[in-house]
Amino acid sequence: MDKTVRILVLMGSESDLPVMEGALRVIEEMGHSCELRICSAHRMPDVTMEYAKSARQRGIEVIICGAGMAAHLAGVVASYTTVPVIGVPLSSGALGGVDSLYSTVQMPTGIPVATVAINGAKNAAYLALEILSIKYPDIANQLALHRENMKSQLLSKSEELEKRYKT
Repeated sequence: MDKTVRILVLMGSESDLPVMEGALRVIEEMGHSCELRICSAHRMPDVTMEYAKSARQRGIEVIICGAGMAAHLAGVVASYTTVPVIGVPLSSGALGGVDSLYSTVQMPTGIPVATVAINGAKNAAYLALEILSIKYPDIANQLALHRENMKSQLLSKSEELEKRYKT
């Protein structure tokens, strides 16, 4: 599999890693690699801006941003690049991630951020791979095979349950 880094995964802080590891595992299981960095939109805005501005030149084709609470990371990154940005609102604070969801999904016209569910890092990785599959047929084939495998596994489980609970 092609190990070229095309996906950049950014987190607002190290505490986001347990959720964002879901994206890293999906990317790795599908045979790809990614660049991972902590970039806080509030505590290190200059570094975050530089990562966003230089992403395309570094060969990055999709950016996944995970952040909680105010969750400005994905929006800030999207404001500095035209590389597709996927936001992962993280569950944190008193509102359990709803604040993160609203902060990520409510972007102004012209600065889009694709947004997955609260703590939806795995789906962010699948979405990133789907975006890449438009350009890379091998990734499209991988994703199609993965879906067939999921379907087969579910059918097997269903048949197993049907046999076990048949009356």
